[in-house]
Amino acid sequence: MSAEDTALAMAAVAALHDELKAYPKPGLVSPVDSGAHADMDFALMSKSVDALLQPLALLAAAGREGRSFEDALMPLGIAAEQRMLAATGGVNTHRGAIFSMGLIVAAIARAGALAATVTPDAVRATLRCEWGEALEAHAARGSAAVSHGALVRRKTGRDGARREAALAFPSVFEVGLPALRQALEAGIDSNAASIQTLFTLMEAVDDTTVLYRGGLDAGAFVRRSAATFLADGGCFQPGWRERAEHLHRSFIDRNVSAGGCADLLACTLLVARCCGIR
Repeated sequence: MSAEDTALAMAAVAALHDELKAYPKPGLVSPVDSGAHADMDFALMSKSVDALLQPLALLAAAGREGRSFEDALMPLGIAAEQRMLAATGGVNTHRGAIFSMGLIVAAIARAGALAATVTPDAVRATLRCEWGEALEAHAARGSAAVSHGALVRRKTGRDGARREAALAFPSVFEVGLPALRQALEAGIDSNAASIQTLFTLMEAVDDTTVLYRGGLDAGAFVRRSAATFLADGGCFQPGWRERAEHLHRSFIDRNVSAGGCADLLACTLLVARCCGIR
């Protein structure tokens, strides 16, 4: 494990902390409150993020070496989950983030090993070339697995994180990054840019955390709420924070939390950080 791998893991941890600190995020944990989550709070989530530094460094090292998904990345991801659960007393705070962020970290490390400049296109191409076939097989097997994503697929026909990974994270590269870049270029602060990106993801993504907790009705509510917020100007308009806080309370009342989109936001922030998008 090199200094580069440790630095990349530190950037990933920083991105997870940035997502966690952003506010207001409808239904999600922040420094202000626990949102729609009765079993976790900001302190627990922060502890969980910090516990992932070494596992993410190991994933970076495996990615840099081009090791296989089945023999290296997946076992390291499982070990990261175990470390998370030990840190949180068994509370699942970041299982989805470990899967998505772990793959993104591995791809950034590998892209850096293959080229002098790391770009979003290079990261995505690396995901496809190095692990695309294995991720396709993993997504296919996931339809028979006992997991939130598999259960949601059976009930609703909607795909989850495994399919997102098999497609090389279109939500990150085609939705999240353009939204974040537009927000930053417009001159809004980093918190507002994160919230704008989150709402853009919420409008575009079938979030399996939402679908698992509330079914198709909850999914439609989230996408409709995000679309309305963005159509009204999103975070580019005065009063955006009050409108977002109102939605936050509505999500809590419905026990809805777009945790999958929060994971994708963290991945977006990492790619932006590593590719010089500020």
